[in-house]
Amino acid sequence: MNMDDLIVGFDRALRTLATGSTSVRPYPAERTGSPELTDADKAHAAGLMRVNHSGEICAQALYAGQAMTSSNVMLRGQLDRAAREETEHLAWTERRLGELGARTSFLNPLWYAGSFAMGALAGLAGDRWNLGFLSETERQVEQHLGGHLDTLPEGDARSRAIVSQMRTDEAGHAQMAEDYGALRLPLPIRAVMRMTAKVMTTTAYRV
Repeated sequence: MNMDDLIVGFDRALRTLATGSTSVRPYPAERTGSPELTDADKAHAAGLMRVNHSGEICAQALYAGQAMTSSNVMLRGQLDRAAREETEHLAWTERRLGELGARTSFLNPLWYAGSFAMGALAGLAGDRWNLGFLSETERQVEQHLGGHLDTLPEGDARSRAIVSQMRTDEAGHAQMAEDYGALRLPLPIRAVMRMTAKVMTTTAYRV
């Protein structure tokens, strides 16, 4: 890690937190209609999409931290590719929040800082542990998104289209890490990751 890495990392954090994201791929809900939602259903969908947006903020920070402390050029390239895909998720969730008349989480800077630190520690642990952290993170996110598909209002086809595509992408990121030799993290670490994610999701739903 050198000064150039720090500058790039700081720039990425500013762009993630302070500017709107853009997507190269089509918006998954572009051609999907949705009946008018009740106020309660709209509020619930907005809460879930706010959680997903914060999750993508965390993903950007994790990948940035992991890439910054990894000495493996090939792995850094894979992390950067995955981060670009996660940027599209940021754009999709942000757009859907706008459609629902809702805002992003006020605590996104906190989520970013904490996730960056966790990613940097994973990178320092070595490539296979770094990949193991990536794999476990994405598998937990995949499960989390599956839960959202179960609880989203039945008529909210637009949010469902977005979450479904995100879940497919997250599974691909996890598989990539496993294909490159990810180690399975010890149970206590996996449990701490789940508890940390629970704090974020519960808080971001409302704040």
